[in-house]
Amino acid sequence: MERRRIIFSGSGGQGVITAAIIFAEAAVLYEGLNAVQSQSYGPEARGGASRSDVIISDTDIRFPKVIQPNILVCLTQEAYDTFSGLLRPGGLLITDNHYVRQGGKVDAKQVGLDMYSSVMEAIGRPIVFNICMLGAFVELTQLVKKESIMKVLKTRIPSGTLELNRQALELGVRLAKEFKQ
Repeated sequence: MERRRIIFSGSGGQGVITAAIIFAEAAVLYEGLNAVQSQSYGPEARGGASRSDVIISDTDIRFPKVIQPNILVCLTQEAYDTFSGLLRPGGLLITDNHYVRQGGKVDAKQVGLDMYSSVMEAIGRPIVFNICMLGAFVELTQLVKKESIMKVLKTRIPSGTLELNRQALELGVRLAKEFKQ
């Protein structure tokens, strides 16, 4: 497998760091890959900029920071404006249509999905927006299986919210499949 460098970005409170941790754990625990995950966020606990880097590979990873991602997820306009210029030519850019207006100057496959709006319409709880994004990410990249994400969710989140998270994951997968058609 070719090494994948990924940035998940948004604002504090959107769950991008949690989503990155879940993805990295799924890669290591259930897919037999190596992964490193690091994070940074603005001074505000909620509402400030946040970013989480994940590198996955089937070989050793010697440097944990993503300089030029293959895949970039932006859940806010600020994240898009800040990080879209870092994306490797020919990479994949995933954004949420509710929060982000994509520009045409990015040399990447740009995928804009109605994730937030769909979560609010189908589930009514914004707390699972990050898991919907993770479902779309998994379907678009095929880096780990959806079942591996569910296994991590079972150990990472309160049991009373597992069904909401499963619905959000499925919703994200469905949005990505519709986009691919």
